[in-house]
Amino acid sequence: MGHHFVPVDRSTPFLLPPSLQEWLPEEHLARFIVEVVEHLDLSPLESSYAGRGSKAYHPGMLLALLFYGYATGIFSSRKLEAATYDSIAFRYICANEHPDHDTIATFRRRFLPQLEQFFTAILVLAGEMGFLKLGTVSLDGSKVKANASKHKALSWGHALKLEEQLKEEVRALLALAEATDREEENQFDLPAELARREERLAAIAAAKGRIEERARQRNEAEQAAYEAKIAERQAKAKASGKKARGKEPKPPEPGPKQKDQVNLTDEESRIMPVSGGGFEQAYNAQAGVDTETHLVVTQFVTQAPNDKEQVEPALEILTTLPEALGQVETMLTDNGFFSEANVKAAQDRGIEPLMALGREAHHQSLAERMHEPEAPAPGASALERMTHRLKTAEGRALYGLRKSTVEPVFGQIKHVMGFRQFMVRGLERVSGEWTLVTTAYNIRRLFQLRCKGMSVLCHG
Repeated sequence: MGHHFVPVDRSTPFLLPPSLQEWLPEEHLARFIVEVVEHLDLSPLESSYAGRGSKAYHPGMLLALLFYGYATGIFSSRKLEAATYDSIAFRYICANEHPDHDTIATFRRRFLPQLEQFFTAILVLAGEMGFLKLGTVSLDGSKVKANASKHKALSWGHALKLEEQLKEEVRALLALAEATDREEENQFDLPAELARREERLAAIAAAKGRIEERARQRNEAEQAAYEAKIAERQAKAKASGKKARGKEPKPPEPGPKQKDQVNLTDEESRIMPVSGGGFEQAYNAQAGVDTETHLVVTQFVTQAPNDKEQVEPALEILTTLPEALGQVETMLTDNGFFSEANVKAAQDRGIEPLMALGREAHHQSLAERMHEPEAPAPGASALERMTHRLKTAEGRALYGLRKSTVEPVFGQIKHVMGFRQFMVRGLERVSGEWTLVTTAYNIRRLFQLRCKGMSVLCHG
């Protein structure tokens, strides 16, 4: 008995013109992104076009293209261009138009600094949809690879050695040129060899200048901290009438250190330790996540590998979010963010900090878990109040939300969306791209929350 199959006919033309509206399910991420972009005020982008020459693609279409690309793991402008031909969802977003990769790359590079307003606008939209009401936020950082190799980094010590080597080669070439002036022909192109070394010497000199400037800035910060410590010791000694205890702080040493370095591809990136061991040329990407919705409510990028310096910037953003979103009441962080100054800074802004004081103990006994500590004494310091709160059952339960909120968000961004390396270079552009990444994540998450609320099957 023969088999009956559905005929495969790729030649018969459509009897009626096809409609893009029929190509995607009603609840599809691409449709939702188009809806979200239509909700945004795009006038700042539209007004930046001069209106001369050939017609440009609408910025709303290109913005939706980037949002959907980043939400689904397509970041390269060439791959985005190809997707407008290969993917029904991208065809829908671009209305069957095909912007080329140069147009996409130029749009991304040009408007990255303006994406912050859309990040906030989408948070407001989440509030209007009834999903986001600020309360508890988990803060964490993750190293994201720069668009540069760590092997393209030049240290101060190596720069000095290389500079001396090249100068010696230039002297040798000049001597060789003088000795061979009377010969009929040289064995190799001396002017080209000299020019190549002079070019490398100029590049090394520029790199040394950048390392020296960083060392100067570091020395200023270290000198200010040193003077503050000396003043504090002197004040304590004067108040007690006794010599200050402990070792006297050492003054900082000016100038570059042997291991100070600059990357020749992206000089604003830094060598940073990464989880699992080793080092990468990277940036430190920060995210504050709402524990109820897992939406990112604050984000920024820093060149500092240490998270202790990131609490103040995060607090500044959290306390200036639109009033309609409510007020942040609690901030959760791991031990990497802890310092007594950070605890006080959070409490001064009306936010309760719960920062791990060290590694959490595993397998506590039932008695330890059930024990409720005595209330802190009147006039207790900010650190003492937080320490007490962390020991209470309520405080432990609240802090326990940290691992199940912010860490999964970085997991989604890196392993589901596939964003592990920046496409652009320089801190300003990298910051803009991180805003693009977290905005795309938030739209994707908001789409999931809406589908869950409607109990429907989501696509995309």
